[in-house]
Amino acid sequence: MTEKDIVSCGGVVICRGKALVLYHKNGRNSGWVLPKGKAEGAESPKDTAIREVAEESGSIAKVIKPLGKTQYSFQRSSGVIKKTVHWFLMITNSYHCKPQAEEYFADGGFYKQHEAYHLLRYQDEKEILNRAFIEYAKRPGFARRKEREDFV
Repeated sequence: MTEKDIVSCGGVVICRGKALVLYHKNGRNSGWVLPKGKAEGAESPKDTAIREVAEESGSIAKVIKPLGKTQYSFQRSSGVIKKTVHWFLMITNSYHCKPQAEEYFADGGFYKQHEAYHLLRYQDEKEILNRAFIEYAKRPGFARRKEREDFV
């Protein structure tokens, strides 16, 4: 058995206090997830997160700050895969979401924090979601953003 390391990048995208989650329909691994994916070429983690969010959801978002990383392993026929995901807090000014059917995303949308938390399949993504909302609330003008996101 071989062991392979994979690095992905993704985002917790927030619009007016709601987070973007996607339903990934993939057999026994189906469930609600945060958008993420692998870098292309010499792409930076930040650029990877922006591109993956746009590709998987159709949402155009900007990075506010890094949230840290999660790590996990899973078994494939080729051996054990060790995955590291670099996460970013991201914002957008639109609830637009068009899940990427080619990558088996069947549904998606923006949900209140507690709703998104309970939808998410994986505990590490739930923890990143909570961390993102803590950081989001620290931003200047938080009270005003309840009415209008400051997307520039």
